[in-house]
Formats: sequence, C-alpha cells, structure tokens
Amino acid sequence: MSSDVAATAAPGGRPDGGAPARRGTRISWLLRRPGILACLAWIALVFVASSVARLLALGEPLEQDLANALAGPSAEHPLGTDQLGRDVLDRLLFGGWETLLSAALAVAIAVPLGTTLGLLAGYVGGPVDTVVSWLQDILITLPTILVLLAVATVLGNDIWAAMTVLGVLMSATFVRLVRSLTRSVREELYVDAARVSGLSNARILGRHILPNTVGPVVIQGSAALGTAAVVQAGLGFLGLGAPPPYPSWGGMISEAAGAISLQPWLLVPSGLMIVLTVLALNLLGDHLRDEMYASRHGRGDAAQRTRRHRRAAHDLARREVPEDPADEAGRGGVLRVRDLRVSFPREGGFVDVVSGLDLDIAAGEAVGLVGESGCGKTMTGLSMLGLVPAPGVVSGRIEIDGRRVATHDGSFTALRGRDVALISQEPMVALDPVFTVGSLLGEVLRGHGFDRAGARVRAAELLELVGIPRIATVLTSYPHQLSGGMAQRVSIAVALAGEPRLLVADEPTTALDVTVQAEILELLRRLQTELGMALLFITHDLGVVADICTRTVVMYAGEIVEQGPVEDLFDGPRHPYTGALLAATPLLDGDHDPIGIPGVVPPPGHWPGHCRFAGRCTFAVDRCRAGPIPLGPAGVQHLHRCVRADELLTDRGGVAPRPPLPTEPGPTRMEVSSS
Repeated sequence: MSSDVAATAAPGGRPDGGAPARRGTRISWLLRRPGILACLAWIALVFVASSVARLLALGEPLEQDLANALAGPSAEHPLGTDQLGRDVLDRLLFGGWETLLSAALAVAIAVPLGTTLGLLAGYVGGPVDTVVSWLQDILITLPTILVLLAVATVLGNDIWAAMTVLGVLMSATFVRLVRSLTRSVREELYVDAARVSGLSNARILGRHILPNTVGPVVIQGSAALGTAAVVQAGLGFLGLGAPPPYPSWGGMISEAAGAISLQPWLLVPSGLMIVLTVLALNLLGDHLRDEMYASRHGRGDAAQRTRRHRRAAHDLARREVPEDPADEAGRGGVLRVRDLRVSFPREGGFVDVVSGLDLDIAAGEAVGLVGESGCGKTMTGLSMLGLVPAPGVVSGRIEIDGRRVATHDGSFTALRGRDVALISQEPMVALDPVFTVGSLLGEVLRGHGFDRAGARVRAAELLELVGIPRIATVLTSYPHQLSGGMAQRVSIAVALAGEPRLLVADEPTTALDVTVQAEILELLRRLQTELGMALLFITHDLGVVADICTRTVVMYAGEIVEQGPVEDLFDGPRHPYTGALLAATPLLDGDHDPIGIPGVVPPPGHWPGHCRFAGRCTFAVDRCRAGPIPLGPAGVQHLHRCVRADELLTDRGGVAPRPPLPTEPGPTRMEVSSS
C-alpha cells in the first residue's frame, strides 16, 4: 500500500516511522547552547545563594563594624563594607532573595491574568474582545511609576503590594500577545477539526490553542522578569522598598550613591549584580526566541481573517425562512437546506458568496458538489458545520437529522463530530502537530464519552477501519511522520470517531497523488456503504464524482445551476455550464481533447441580476438576460437553471444546440477555447 508511514521521519525519528527517539537528554541539549546555559547558570546561582543565605540565616547582614566602615574587599569581607561597616556580600545575598521573589510575584500575576484574558478575547471575540481590548488599553496608558508611587503613599513601604499592582499593569503586554496568537491559531484547520469532532471550547483552548502560545509567553515572561527586577530596584532606590536596616539591591545603590565620594567601590557590587541579573534574564528570552523561530523555520503564520460582527450581521443570521407546507422534499433525510445564504460585510453592507441554495441529502446517499474555484462550494460545506469564518454570516434554514441548527445560537456545537463531521483538504494541516495520532484520537473519543482505556481500544479499531497497517506504530507517531495518504486516513478516522450521520468531504484527495487518491476514494466508498452515512463530496474533479457519487449538484457563482443523478447529468446535461465542465474533463480514450471555459467566475458583488453564466455562455440570448432564472425540472430529481435547456442537444464532448429559432439567431455550436 502506497500510503504508508513515511520512511524518512523527522530528525531523531526511527527509520520505521515510529515514535521519535530523543536526540539527547535535556542536559546535552543545554550543553550545545552555551548562551542559554550561561544565563540559566547565573540566575540559578543568584537565586540559590540568596535563598540559602536567607533561609539558613548565613552571614550577618545587619551586624555593624564602624571601625571597618567603607572598607574595600578583603579576606574577611570579600566585597567590602558599607558606611556602617556591614558586610556587602551578606547584604547582597539577603537583598537578592526579596528582589527576585518580588519580581517573580509580578510576573506570576501578569502571565496567568494576561494569558487568560488574551485567550478569551482572541477565541470568543465579539463583546468579550471589545471589553478586554478596552481594559488592555487602559492598563497600557497608565504611567507605571506614578501608579506605584500612589500605592506606596497609601500602603507605605510594602514592596509585595507594589509588585502585585505591577503584575496587573504588566498583564496588558501578555493580553496583547496571547490575543494575537489565539486569533491566528484558531483559524488553523486542526482547530476546525477539533471543533467538528465535538470537542468543547474549553478543551480546544486548553489542548490546541494554549500549547501554541506557551513558547512566546515564556519568552515574554523572561523579559518581563528582568523588567520587574529593575522596577523593584528602582523602588528600593527611592526608599519604597524594604525598610532600613533590611537590605535590598535598590536600597544598597542609594546608599552607595550617598558615599560615592568616600568609597566609589561601594557602587560596583550592587550595580553589577542588578546589571548581570537583568542582562541574563533578557538574554535568556532572546536565546529562547531564537530557538523557537529556528525550530519553526518555514512555517508561515496563519492569516488573521476575523473582525467583530456588526449588529446587522446578527439580524441577517436570524433571518427566518418561512416553512412551505407543500415542500416535503428532504423530509426524513439527513440534511435539509432551504434558501441558504452566506454573506460577508463590504462597504457598509453585505455581499452574498452563496445565495438561495436548496439541498437535500438522504441517509446513505453520496452527493457531489462541483464547480470551478470561487463558485461557493467550500462555503456551502462549511455552512453545514457552522464553520464559516468570521465575519461571515449564514442565514436560511438548515436541518441536520431533523434538527434545526443555526450559527448564531450555538446549536451546531452539540452536533459536530456526532451528527456531522468534516474531512479537510489538507490532512497534514488538519492534524495538530503537537500531539501523536493516539493522543489526537483519544482526545476526540473521550469527548464522545469514552474513558481512557476505552478510547485506546476504540482508537485502534478506527485505524483498522480506515485500513492503516502497523497500528501500534502509527498511534505513537506524530503527523509529520506520516505520508499524505496515511495522514488523510487518520483524518478520516478522527471524523468517524463520533459515528456521524453526515460526512462533509472538502476535496479530500486534492493534495494526494493519483494512486493514493484511488485508495482514499475506495476507502470512502466502502465506509459510506458499511456505515450508511450521508456524504457531501466537494470537488472540482468530475471524474471523482463519477467514481463515488450517486447524485451531482453543480454550482456556479454562488447558486445551483443544475442537479440530478450522476448518470443523467453526465449523459444529458441540461445547462451549458455543466456541459462545459464535461468538455473540459480529460478522458483516457484519446478521442476527446479537453477544452477550457473562456473567462472567469465573476466575483461576489459583481453577479448579474440575470443568468450568472450568460457572460461566458455562447448560447446566451436576450431571454437569458431578462431576469433571474429559476430552477426548473428536467425529469425525475433533475433540475436546471437554463431557459434554453430543451433546445440543447448534449453529448460527451460538449453541448450543441438545436437549430436556432428564427426570431432568436444563435451560434451553431458551443465555441470554447482554452482558458
């Protein structure tokens, strides 16, 4: 089988494609990075020495020896003494404990607070994003030193209270960072895959979005720790730190400044301690940033494509479609859609990318949705899952397994993964690269009620169901260790975890080679037959439709132009666009030269008020431009949107008209050229 575990794994992976072997211990990793090692060593040395000196009461930081005041370094006093003859080294060690811990307190407040608010603002959006952004702007604009001076005025020399307030002020930086990262990550396909698998928002945030923000937050936290240490020393210098005679680094600098004319050396130990510590913290952040960017080289950032919804979008999403008592089509089916519209805001209004679409899919039926790029196929499929990206608005009536759903009320959440699931176009992007296959499947299965043991067993069964060999090895593999075909099989297994009634396959074979495409199509055909699922297969390849589907829906410029059984549509298309698509499909018999369709699909907002294909159709006459063309019947379950359908003779090579009417002269054949 060609879709197998990739023979070449990631660096450090085993040749058999199994779980990656570690390239060395963490110690060896550090030894290969002397910059990080030196920074960590200095920070650890200062913290451990200060903690030991403080907790074990080593040294005498308060003991005075006036006879040796302002003495230089000696064997008895390695760093000299201050104005009162107190040992400078002892005072540095005792003061370092408070400086580092109070700075750490500020960061410990800033990081969780900023990360939590950033996650909520970036993921939820809307009013939550507005309020959090407003709070962030306020915190950023407040002058830090004035706020801290006000706190000191009210609470006195309480350095812990001051650093608590500093932590709240510093959280604005983390809010902005995490919010930006979250808005980027939430658009990744593997987040959509987790969403359609039925995972809760809290679980998606904790398992898929938060891990992708940890690296930048740690880097920013390292720099923030250095900033907090400087602020703490500054407060001590102003006399707002530890009250005398207790030592602090800032207070020692203030004392040294007062005696600089008598003993300049006194300024060196405390000043150098602050400089080296802050420098180590900042350099550590720089080294971690460089390591992170190096490890992620070549991976582009996801585009930020979301904006806040307007009130008009909310009203449009709640647009009611009146029930037609005479319309019983689709009753009892898995999917029933009426007057579906997908709109995006533009220039103060909304522009449709899908308009007035009706669609029914019965249990066990495979329906192909075809058309050129830009016709609205993917947006139609995403509408079935409630995944149209913001600020898009979905309106109309959507019923899945008899249940009315809508995007504005959260009703899709309970159905994703259980009643409707998605197979995306790019399996390597749809699978979270942070987790193994077993972890990804186990997470989805636990979201469907399995315990850990049951999830492990069921995960192996799903991989067996989709035809994956060496199941134990694949379960411990990461997505990057799988070939394209194998990754797509895993994506299918994830989609099947909740046993959905409707499976939306958005061009699932486009990114695969021809041999693997055939295997995936055969797999989907077998699964659909065995499990009785309804299948909506989105593709631009009519050959795939002929291979797997029983009914075809042809879309052009956001609307359905023809639909019917596959055999009827292929043998006798009733719309010129369908015939042109067939004429552009390559054949292997050598008797047909594919010809392209002239022109391009008009973009949304520029659709004409009449037949939208008229500008590219060589059969168009005045009647085609007289007004909107409704869908009309052409046989059992066969509908089309063409006023001249009865005049067209069809064949495998294209569409040819009957002799033109005397009052409406027209061309004798469809003249198309390569696009």
